[in-house]
Amino acid sequence: MKTTIKKYLVAVTFLLSLVSYATEKNISSTIEGRKVKVEFTAVKKGQVLSIKNANSIVMYSDIIEMAGNYARTFDLTGLENGKYTTELEKDFETIIKPFLVENRLITFLPEENKTIFKPVIRTQDNLLLISKISLENQPVKITLYYKGEVIYTETAKDAKILNRALRLLKNKKGNYTVAISADNKNYQ
Repeated sequence: MKTTIKKYLVAVTFLLSLVSYATEKNISSTIEGRKVKVEFTAVKKGQVLSIKNANSIVMYSDIIEMAGNYARTFDLTGLENGKYTTELEKDFETIIKPFLVENRLITFLPEENKTIFKPVIRTQDNLLLISKISLENQPVKITLYYKGEVIYTETAKDAKILNRALRLLKNKKGNYTVAISADNKNYQ
């Protein structure tokens, strides 16, 4: 009876710590014996759930097949001791939940949960508009290529909200490539 109450208390505490996220970001996990149930609400078809090790190597990946609530039970006891993350790749954000594996016991670290917002890139007439939210004030590196040649580069530091409008020359028509490095991730 005490074990059941403790499990529910852990699940409720974890869930309450995540209430600060918007409705689409509600996440919960429960530990039953040595199995872990990971749940996300308001997922969409095509989003990707991954489990990665400390070196960002994907240990498991699953493409969400139905919109709604997602729940999956994992037996993670075969993993080596170390820190891992579950990552839900959404359209404009990545929700990250870290956990530790120590001697085949799994401990979620809800105080380290975070959301990384992906950059948004769009064009309007001959303007290239780039927006990026970085709640942790991480540097954002922008590189613009035209025909494989770098024509613009910038590293923005200490900007929680980055907004850039770059004017493209009308006489240089063709394909441009934008590469953005932020939050230890690369986007193109």
